[in-house]
Amino acid sequence: MRVAVYLAHPGPDSFNRALFDAVTAELRARDVDVLAHDLYAEDFDPALTAAETDTVATSATRSGAVVREHQAEIATVDALVFVHPNWWGMPPAVLTGWIQRVLAPAVAYKLDTADGEPAGLLRARRALVLNTSDTPAEREHTEFGDPLERIWASCVLPYVGVDDVRRVVFRTVTDSDDRTRADWLRRAREAAAELTKLGG
Repeated sequence: MRVAVYLAHPGPDSFNRALFDAVTAELRARDVDVLAHDLYAEDFDPALTAAETDTVATSATRSGAVVREHQAEIATVDALVFVHPNWWGMPPAVLTGWIQRVLAPAVAYKLDTADGEPAGLLRARRALVLNTSDTPAEREHTEFGDPLERIWASCVLPYVGVDDVRRVVFRTVTDSDDRTRADWLRRAREAAAELTKLGG
């Protein structure tokens, strides 16, 4: 099994980084081929270029070398993991830009009909999203409508063919203690392990 894991947080000592490390370690301990990307550390450029908006051009001429590498890689994986904080109800800009640049037409999906219904092209059919948040759950749902759930489970992942979307939110991070964080890391490892089970 091959799984791509993406971290979108600039802090090398952040809890997001701890989640990323725990998940990648758990997957590797289960003999999973893990493709791990810390998008900030890799200095991934999130800015979509004019060439990348040219839907007539081929993906080879549309995108730069780094983006093409990500596109080639994502076509080979069986599952995806995204680790990021909730910032203004959105993923950090580096991950939003990664989505826009890497999950491109003819790479991750195609549109065959005028009604805009996509056909997903990715081999991956399952994904795990791990979010951190400082917003209490009740407020997130009643006041904001849980925008990250909508982004991942309705707007992005089904569009590219991922129909099994799992999400775990750890909150509230700022006032959490070491014991709580240790429990959260255990839960993240368990969620990663479940991702590897064909019937799970």
